Amino acid sequence: MTIHKVLKYLALVIGVIGLILLGRIIIAGDDAISASAADQNSLLEPMMWVGYLVLGICILIVCFFVIKGLFSGNVKNTLISVGAFLLVVVIAYVLTDGTEVQLKDGDTLSASGDHWVGAGLVMFYILAAIAVGAMVLSGIRKLIK
Repeated sequence: MTIHKVLKYLALVIGVIGLILLGRIIIAGDDAISASAADQNSLLEPMMWVGYLVLGICILIVCFFVIKGLFSGNVKNTLISVGAFLLVVVIAYVLTDGTEVQLKDGDTLSASGDHWVGAGLVMFYILAAIAVGAMVLSGIRKLIK
C-alpha cells in the first residue's frame, strides 16, 4: 500500500471523527455549552484533541519534507531564504518599540511582549508588501511579453 493511500484513509478517518464531534457540539447548542463547564470539557475537549493531532501530523510531515529537501536540494538557496527571513525579523524588531500595556482584563503586557507583538505586525506588513509586489511585477512581466 502506497503512502498516498495510507494518508488518504487517515485523512478520511480523522475527518469522520471531526464531523461526529462537530455534530455533538452543534446538537448541544451554544447555551448548554456556555452554561456548564462540564459540557465544555466533555464536548469541546475531544474536538481540540483532534485539532492537536492534525496539527502535530502536519508539523511532522512538514519537518520531514523540509529536512529531506535540504539534503536532496540546493542548501545554498535554502540558507539564503532563511537569512532573508531573519533579516526581515531583525528589521521589524528594530523598527518597533515596546511599552508596558494595561490589557482590558486587568493583566499587564510587558514591554518585551509588546515589542515582539509590534515586530510581528510589522513583519507581516513587510512580507505582505513583498508578496503583493511580486504578484504585480509578475503581472507586468506577463503583459510586456
